[in-house]
Amino acid sequence: MTKASPTASDNEDRIDFSMVLASAVHDMKNSLGMLLNSLDELRDEMEGSASSASRFNTLQYEAERMHNDLVQLLGIYRLGEDHLSAHIEEHFVPDFLEEHLARHSPLLEGLGIQCRIEAEDINGFFDADLLTGVLNNTINNALRYTRSQIRLTAQQREGYLVLGVEDDGQGYPDSMQHSGTIRFGALDFNSGSTSLGLYFASSVAALHREGERRGSIQLHNGGELGGGVFEIWLP
Repeated sequence: MTKASPTASDNEDRIDFSMVLASAVHDMKNSLGMLLNSLDELRDEMEGSASSASRFNTLQYEAERMHNDLVQLLGIYRLGEDHLSAHIEEHFVPDFLEEHLARHSPLLEGLGIQCRIEAEDINGFFDADLLTGVLNNTINNALRYTRSQIRLTAQQREGYLVLGVEDDGQGYPDSMQHSGTIRFGALDFNSGSTSLGLYFASSVAALHREGERRGSIQLHNGGELGGGVFEIWLP
């Protein structure tokens, strides 16, 4: 008995789960974005209520973390489909970092964490949306591990724009310290941490190219605060 070949109708009815997942992630990301805006407004209304402050900070932190994870997941899906590209524009770096930090200010103040910017007066050429996704995740991770301070830096080094996020925590373990580009095949899905955030950051950096040079990330310990240092190098 011969097996019937799939018809055009069968192909049209076949579920593309990757597209379903991407659509669901996009909707969840938007919903969490609205939730985060509502949390900021609610924080202002609850100002002075110390009894709820700790639980509120935890709620906002976890919501921000989920939002960042969904942004990365959607970005990685687009990378896999070759649909993600960098739209390079010129930006005044200190203003970009100030605007970015303003988004995190309510949570930073709620957690009692100081954050300062030390940036040279320089212009950079990068995709602001992609870089915002990278910095959101990096700052969110720093919030988890820092003791009391976070430092955002920007400088020109060796012909690259180098943006850094430093904290005063215990620093990265040896297994996480890295320089260069992270390959997807190198991720360990059997461990507690898949490092998808670092893969996303590395991929975003690599989308920024000038001639034969391309962006990369570096993770090491030290810096002015003595903890973990994340750097993204853009040509």
